[in-house]
Amino acid sequence: MALEQGCVQVYTGNGKGKTTASLGLALRAVGRGLNVCLFQFIKGGGRYGEHIAAEKLAPLLTIIQTGRPGWVNTKDISEDRRVAQAAFAQAKELLISNRYDLFVCDEINGAVGFGLVDVEQVLELINCRPDKTELVLTGRNAHELVMAAADLVTEMVEVKHYYKAGVPARTGIEL
Repeated sequence: MALEQGCVQVYTGNGKGKTTASLGLALRAVGRGLNVCLFQFIKGGGRYGEHIAAEKLAPLLTIIQTGRPGWVNTKDISEDRRVAQAAFAQAKELLISNRYDLFVCDEINGAVGFGLVDVEQVLELINCRPDKTELVLTGRNAHELVMAAADLVTEMVEVKHYYKAGVPARTGIEL
């Protein structure tokens, strides 16, 4: 099965759920026999529950994790930018390969916000997307030009979060 028409979706905002929403979409797509790639920017360390699930759903679901372990070095982004630029080139190559029906660029909006990827590069991804490929771009602070170029924009808004009450990230929920 292939999509008749692909669209561009953006999941942004300061609330929890952007990656989770893209994973829900990926699960739905895999259930219909579509090929999915979840390409994670700035998530270079750790093995999350979605990586374990992807192994069970292979070959329909592929997750590619990129970025350095730890968080972005905001005092000197040069190494993070180098890694993100190599990741961007790989993501673009995979997107235009026509191998995937759904292609998620997880945290690419955050990569733009940190200066690791340029907004023009994200617009280039949108423009080179094959017509029958759904492209999802996640991360906080999506650039207004990216949102304008998208077909769907969803903003997750934090109303209340248990982190503020001291509940740490939990395996199977956040990890």
